[in-house]
Amino acid sequence: MALTRRASGLLREAANWLLYHDAVRRPVVRAVDWWLGIRFRPSHDHHAARGAITRQRRLVYRAIVHTMDRVLGERLLSPHVARVITGLWGETLLSWGRQPAVQRFRQEHGCDPPWFLVISPGYACNLRCPGCYADSGPGQGILGWSVIDRVVTEAKALWGVRLFVLSGGEPLLYRSEGKGILDLVEKHSDCLFLMFTNGTLMSADVVTRLSRLGNLTPALSVEGMREQTDGRRGVGVFDRILVAMADLRKAGVPFGISATVTRSNCEEILSDKVLDYFFGDQGAFYGFLFQYTPIGRGAEFDLVPSPEQRTQLWRRSWEVVAEKRLFLLDFGNHGPLVEGCIAAGRERGYLYIDWNGKVMPCVFAPYSAANINQVYANDGTLNDVWETPFFEAVRQWQRDYGYGHEALSPAGNWMHPCPFRDHHELFQQWIERYELEPEDEAARAAVTNREYGKAMIACGMRNLESSQEIWDKDYLGRGEKLDAGS
Repeated sequence: MALTRRASGLLREAANWLLYHDAVRRPVVRAVDWWLGIRFRPSHDHHAARGAITRQRRLVYRAIVHTMDRVLGERLLSPHVARVITGLWGETLLSWGRQPAVQRFRQEHGCDPPWFLVISPGYACNLRCPGCYADSGPGQGILGWSVIDRVVTEAKALWGVRLFVLSGGEPLLYRSEGKGILDLVEKHSDCLFLMFTNGTLMSADVVTRLSRLGNLTPALSVEGMREQTDGRRGVGVFDRILVAMADLRKAGVPFGISATVTRSNCEEILSDKVLDYFFGDQGAFYGFLFQYTPIGRGAEFDLVPSPEQRTQLWRRSWEVVAEKRLFLLDFGNHGPLVEGCIAAGRERGYLYIDWNGKVMPCVFAPYSAANINQVYANDGTLNDVWETPFFEAVRQWQRDYGYGHEALSPAGNWMHPCPFRDHHELFQQWIERYELEPEDEAARAAVTNREYGKAMIACGMRNLESSQEIWDKDYLGRGEKLDAGS
């Protein structure tokens, strides 16, 4: 066994060394590109929607491959970090389904466990951005270190989870029991971490430690170029983000960008100017787009992208993935890629835990069905959380809405998949039926604010017509396609 591990390690070392040589890597990239075309070629009897989704998945995988070619060719990834990442991803992708935890979960529940968890360890943030989903700022609210450590440990043991997303507040402000968030990353070196951060606390010491650890990638929040970013986040923030990006590039730490898409920056965020700057000049590896949802601090319905903007954003995002080959995900428009909503612990989905221990289906659905602190106090586990009736109700709705079905229909529109944003009247019924606990005072006030509920329902209805047209034409093949990678 020891010899096998040593041989495997030597092979990984050799593979990583070869990948830094263009003459070796580029033929490999071409071969993988060719294989992806074969592997993700829809069959003649493929259902129309499945065929469109298969082709778009091929575009995403191809973008990932070409991203790796770009960053290795430009020497943006240090050899040490590359070894850590490829080792962890390789082990995760090749062995996840065979893990005893995953097999045990399948036997007990008849489905796969969640793939990842999102944890907001602390409420505090050094910025105070308008429209912040978490209403973060100066203040208290910390999930104890021992609790977070137990959550990660249990998620690995019970569900085989190896990916954890850290949000906030600002994760780099977190301190509990004498430990910071990077101590968690270091202890669980067998896991991959993605951290959403405003980038202003990305000191030289933090970057050095990230380079040494190798298993965390930060997604730095931007709103576009300087005017848009400083306009929402504060004067000077854009330049501080650029300093962080420069330090990360120098250290060979992979990073990406994260943007909240609003009515005011919708056209700019995927412009050639922005993409060429952050992916070309700054060396970002990936980009995540989150369409503004009116929750948290000062919910403003005027910030929600219009249906026309959302359609254009969908079209443009697939142009970017296909033509620029950038790894870009739009969590408001790319529902078909993951077969709808992935919240509430759906198999191959996730759950969200905030700084108070409240467990919610999604970061953008601030109503809790359980509290991890109470669950642990009662000698429970994450399995008890997963089995909560509310989460099961959401998962049943996901199945009824088309998840896991081979033949898809207009009734299960994955361009309109969010029960909170797109089907808010249904979510209001869940809040009442399951007596869900609001995350904060803003969420509590929204429960009793009839005008807020009406506005959310109206928002969903406005988006339905445009999203249904895309679903019918580009995915179900009913009419002339709007054409975006499908």
